[in-house]
Amino acid sequence: MLLIFAIILVALIFEFINGFHDTANAIATSVATKVMTPRQAVAIAAICNLFGALAGTEVAKTIGTEIVDVSYLTPVTLLCALAAAIIWNLATWWLGLPSSSSHALIGGLCGAALASARGNWAVIHWSFVEPVHQKLIGLWPRVVAPMFLAPALGIVLGFIVTGLLLWLFHASRPEVVNRVFRISQSFSASWMSFSSGMNDAQKTMGIVALTLFTATTQSHAFDRLPVWLDFLHTPEFKVYTWIKVVCAVTIAAGTAVGSRRIVLTLGKKMVKLQPIHGFAAQSAAAGIIQFASLLGIPLSTTHVVSATIMGTGITKRFSAVKWSVAERMAWAWVLTLPISCALAYSIFRLQSLLGWEKGMPTP
Repeated sequence: MLLIFAIILVALIFEFINGFHDTANAIATSVATKVMTPRQAVAIAAICNLFGALAGTEVAKTIGTEIVDVSYLTPVTLLCALAAAIIWNLATWWLGLPSSSSHALIGGLCGAALASARGNWAVIHWSFVEPVHQKLIGLWPRVVAPMFLAPALGIVLGFIVTGLLLWLFHASRPEVVNRVFRISQSFSASWMSFSSGMNDAQKTMGIVALTLFTATTQSHAFDRLPVWLDFLHTPEFKVYTWIKVVCAVTIAAGTAVGSRRIVLTLGKKMVKLQPIHGFAAQSAAAGIIQFASLLGIPLSTTHVVSATIMGTGITKRFSAVKWSVAERMAWAWVLTLPISCALAYSIFRLQSLLGWEKGMPTP
């Protein structure tokens, strides 16, 4: 029982770190363009994250049921996955690199499951057609393909939206344009935060729900629960409302604490932004992320926001984007999945050697 609570605590720590690592992207452009103070932006992000997190569970279901074979998962497996994701997130946060918390979590889940299955790669659901709804799911279509497609779409859409807005307002005075988009960016920031909560917050929801599900059905840790803890009993995978609320509040708190490093990289180091650019980048990113959330795709907010900012910057001139910063970010994107996977695999093997878990799960 204590192990289950420890995993939920670690999952919420990951969600908190996710807050100042990924959700900061939702407010970066608003702060960088000086449309809002950090305190105002954080307040909007917190409220809209909460509503976004309550808007659906498709992404949580993907994380919890479609990436790996859950029959190989134990509480220790999930703990190793979370530990790997947290280590990678903290390392990239310290370096100021907006890498993907989503991919760190998924990579950790794959690595820990692979170690639990003693190197059997079949434990990872690479790609298959879901029989009920006849949709293609698995690691390749849900994670790897969007990892490359989403940034490309973000650059294109950011460029198009910005170019269209600049054309529409080309005859307006700069002070009028700035005034209009200072107001408009409040709405785009709200939409971006809502979309971020709808996608980012759900990933940890999936892990918490998966932890309760495996504890109920495999380790039978909840067979003799007192009545007041009966809400933990989860005989089928389900994301309950209390899980949504706890995760949403946690990710908002993380945003309030640690967003400054990522805001600096996205909003100031990569491209100099004006309100019209911030509105375009946020709106394009919010649309992509919300569409992906409805499809249950655990998209990287970092990838999308960074890409739309690049697309926006290109409308000024190609050299307006500091490509050296973008290159460092790209390397972090590419390396996140394999490194977090390797970290989780190593952590699980280490704990096995130390005898922290007795036996292996039997599918």
